[in-house]
Amino acid sequence: MNAQQLAAFWTVSILFVITPGVDWAYAIAAGLKGRRHVAPAVAGLLLGHLLAVLLVAAGIGVLLARYPLAQLALTCLGALYLLWIGIMTLRHPSVPKADDGATAQHSGHWLLNGIAVSGLNPKVFLLYLALLPKFVDSALAWPAALQMVVLGMLSIGSAIVVYMLVGVGAQSLLSARPQAARRVSQCSGIAMMAIGTLLLIDLFL
Repeated sequence: MNAQQLAAFWTVSILFVITPGVDWAYAIAAGLKGRRHVAPAVAGLLLGHLLAVLLVAAGIGVLLARYPLAQLALTCLGALYLLWIGIMTLRHPSVPKADDGATAQHSGHWLLNGIAVSGLNPKVFLLYLALLPKFVDSALAWPAALQMVVLGMLSIGSAIVVYMLVGVGAQSLLSARPQAARRVSQCSGIAMMAIGTLLLIDLFL
């Protein structure tokens, strides 16, 4: 794969990564709970992205596209999960906490929730489904699936940097402002609820 092709894909995909959305909201919530939570939360988000990339590369995306009911079920499940996470975040907003030895035991919670947040977000899957095939070069000796995985990893690499900065930055900027941190956390919950609601509305309109 040539540098021009990779650069073109990165230019398009980075716009998705730097646009605030559910992933940003989740990274911020993790950062406000403590800096040690950021890495497992971001790892979960990225594993969800990787799952979407692998599904598209394996051709499952094309298969799902042929079955509207499967897409409907995926979207409903993702929307309902986002609503639930948003409600929980709104009811129990994060405030900055000092990292301590007890934080490590909650890493699995942040990791699994991160996988669900991005893995069940149909917009992540649909983005890769729409984007990856367009940048596959049929003239290359590499199989199309391998090209998609390489492109997906390039996008995920960018997301690692952005989401880590968002999570750590939230904790650093708001550590001395508990009320502001609470408001930001509540806004993150509202954002997740809004996206979940819009997904459901889009299904039935």
